[in-house]
Amino acid sequence: MLWGLGVGYVISGMYFGWNLGLEQGGTLGLGVATVFVIIMYLTFTFSYTEMACAIPKAGGAFDYTLHALGKDWAFFAGMAQNIEFIFAPPAIAFAIGAYLNLFFPSLPILGIAIGAYLIFTAINIYGVHAAAAFELFVTIVAVCGLLLFFLATGSSFSMENFTSNPLPNGWSGMFAAIPFAIWFFLAIEGVANVAEETINPQKNVLIGFGSAIATLVALCLLTFAFSIGVNGWETVVYDPGTGAASDSPLPLALAHVLGAETVVFKVVSFIGLFGLVASFHG
Repeated sequence: MLWGLGVGYVISGMYFGWNLGLEQGGTLGLGVATVFVIIMYLTFTFSYTEMACAIPKAGGAFDYTLHALGKDWAFFAGMAQNIEFIFAPPAIAFAIGAYLNLFFPSLPILGIAIGAYLIFTAINIYGVHAAAAFELFVTIVAVCGLLLFFLATGSSFSMENFTSNPLPNGWSGMFAAIPFAIWFFLAIEGVANVAEETINPQKNVLIGFGSAIATLVALCLLTFAFSIGVNGWETVVYDPGTGAASDSPLPLALAHVLGAETVVFKVVSFIGLFGLVASFHG
């Protein structure tokens, strides 16, 4: 369950958003930024795991800071944590609305977003076990969607595509790409907040955090490689129809390899919704 929560919190970032960092840093700039972000999140995750095992409380950063620095600093840590988890869901809810609106144009984006809030709030009210089981299910579906993407694009992968315009804005573009690289891992720290409900947290939180970050690192590297490897980074940034930047790299890569009318393209595009749902529900 903890693996499903850890991966589910983050997995929408594999499907959406990260590719806009390519426009800033190119393959090399975003690649270097991603390596630094991986190192940061690996060290952060295991440090956070140590605290979650020692202080298995739902308050997370608030409780850790309370023990170390007192209630004043704990207030700031808790508020910073609240800002992340309060402001992220509305953005994901609107993304769900925009995504479903592509399939059903008659449905209003705001209405879908509000509906998503009501549905997933009801699931959480129903019970922790039901909510966690649902999160595990949608996470597994989203991971399977990524695996299908890797298989579909593998035959078109070429290392030569990584050398095409690798650093369009110089090394300054690498720094501009860092926020987009963080999309690959943002919110995995939420696993610590369920430590209080975890059986034997001193053992299971470590297993959950460790397996989740290992899975995310592997998916991050494979998503980055197989997206750009099909035809260079421009293919997974700019919509060929409009020329505008798109935040959905996987459909762009699949459209180049297989065409937009194929079953695999439609399946992976639809499964992208499960990635959004996993992160929103988490």
